[in-house]
Amino acid sequence: MPDIIKLLPDSLANQIAAGEVVQRPSSAVKELLENAVDAGATYIKLIVKDAGKALIQVIDNGKGMSETDARMSLERHATSKLSKSEDLFSIKTLGFRGEALASMAAVSQMEIKTRLPENDLGSLLIIEASEVKKQEPTATDVGTSICIKNLFYNVPARRNFLKSNGVEMKHIVDEFQRVAMANSEIGFSLYQNDIETYNLPAGKLSQRIVHLFGKNYQQQLVACSESIDHIQIHGYVGKPDFARKTRGEQFFFVNNRFIKSNYLNHAISNAFQGLIEEGSFPFYVLFITIDPKHIDINVHPTKTEIKFDDERTTYAVVRAAVKQALATHHITPALDFSADINLGKQIASSRETIKDKNYSQFKNTTSPREQSNLENWDRLFDENKGKISIDQLEEKDEQPLTLTFGSQINNKSEEPLEGSTAIIQLHNKYIIAQVKSGMMILDQQAAHERILYEKYLLLLEQKSGASQQSLFPQALSLNPSDFALVMEMEADIKALGFIIEPFGKTDVLIKGLPADLGAGNEKDIFEGLLDQFKKNVELSLPKKENLARSIAKRTSLKSGSKLNEEEMSRLIDQLFGCENVNYAPDGRSTFHILEMNTIENYFN
Repeated sequence: MPDIIKLLPDSLANQIAAGEVVQRPSSAVKELLENAVDAGATYIKLIVKDAGKALIQVIDNGKGMSETDARMSLERHATSKLSKSEDLFSIKTLGFRGEALASMAAVSQMEIKTRLPENDLGSLLIIEASEVKKQEPTATDVGTSICIKNLFYNVPARRNFLKSNGVEMKHIVDEFQRVAMANSEIGFSLYQNDIETYNLPAGKLSQRIVHLFGKNYQQQLVACSESIDHIQIHGYVGKPDFARKTRGEQFFFVNNRFIKSNYLNHAISNAFQGLIEEGSFPFYVLFITIDPKHIDINVHPTKTEIKFDDERTTYAVVRAAVKQALATHHITPALDFSADINLGKQIASSRETIKDKNYSQFKNTTSPREQSNLENWDRLFDENKGKISIDQLEEKDEQPLTLTFGSQINNKSEEPLEGSTAIIQLHNKYIIAQVKSGMMILDQQAAHERILYEKYLLLLEQKSGASQQSLFPQALSLNPSDFALVMEMEADIKALGFIIEPFGKTDVLIKGLPADLGAGNEKDIFEGLLDQFKKNVELSLPKKENLARSIAKRTSLKSGSKLNEEEMSRLIDQLFGCENVNYAPDGRSTFHILEMNTIENYFN
């Protein structure tokens, strides 16, 4: 039998490696930016066209490479940072020339220009699909310029799996922000389709945060610093008042390398407990400095996940550092819980006094059975929460407890009709209505999202959204990335009924809202729309569908909203006028039918 195992050609091996290293354009951006940082650059320029599919270029003024190093950087496993196995456990740099260049060169058309400070001429290399087409001396600035054109041009299957330009550009901006945040002492700029999106001067971390995310972040930064044993923490957290409903700007860096850690994120959430409402997310940029021997950065190919040898200590230090920062800046909950600690007892005492006055004569004249019912009614109320807690009721009487409610539900008819006026609201969250087959339980928030989604989708298609002019227009400061996104969607945003116009370099003036939203909260509504749109980007939805989903999610009725009978009836009618009545835009059920035979089974 002939031998069948053989070595792969280098070009094919590089393409396979590219599948791990270069998953999308943002992967190449990350590698090139980190290489530029490690090269000692004081200024780095990123140029992107067609969301990185047509062009990714990174220009730095670092130390550059010699002619030989430039050629060697394209070889597999070539590096200037590692020489022995022990070096793997003391890595303090981000990347190294040659770590990913070979993989990127295998799936693109690459051009490298580089020059050392002591040389008069630099080197030019042109590579296509791992093959060096040209290498010659050239006049160029000190540092390195790497240009990647037509990414995945020779691997069409990979190119077809790329998302829309909006999605890919979001990933590129995310990588740019992370590297820029971790290196505030370096100047950065980003050009998207020849338009300057960011121009970040070198400076302090607080200045970098404001330049990246907007002037409104200036008011919310709380300095955070802690040092214990081999762990040092510094950075900023946001004031609780600025917490958002979507998980936005949250950054952890370990030894200046961006990481993702649900475990440490929980430590932050724990520190903010009692200061922000449930479902809100605080802003934070925290840097952890730790001896490399106490962490393992090689547990994930992209190095965004690391392993600590003592996770519990790290968790405790992060939590303590954030709590200390909030306490030092006198940030406390709006309600002083220590002053009102006996509030529940006072309410309970007042209730007992009222009960004694109102019910004493009644209780004295009732039968033992009626007195027992009254006691059960009292026990239905949880004094600590002030609401009914039926689950905690335990029937102690031998006879079953009978409670009669004066309601239209008890008026029996020969055949229950759909659309009956027997409509009630349960816990300000669900709407219960009588239908032919039994009882309908409707989720008011999910139903309203479906109604608004179809309404706004129609407005976007017809470009017919009615507007309500604001008496006092509100200015909203955006970061450059968000401003560019708003300007890109300006026509569709106006089709919904918003009246907006640019106001300065990265500000937007909101002059009006869709007619049915009401004036006064223009800024909150527009910010919510933008946050939700960015959150939905990962779903790869068409732009109009994403916008309709986003505004429906942000402006719909929320659980806890009290409705009168007319409002509940109108909500039901509008839902059943929709094309898809069964599901909210995100797939949640809008209602369920509890059929009569199911209900009857509970009593048999």
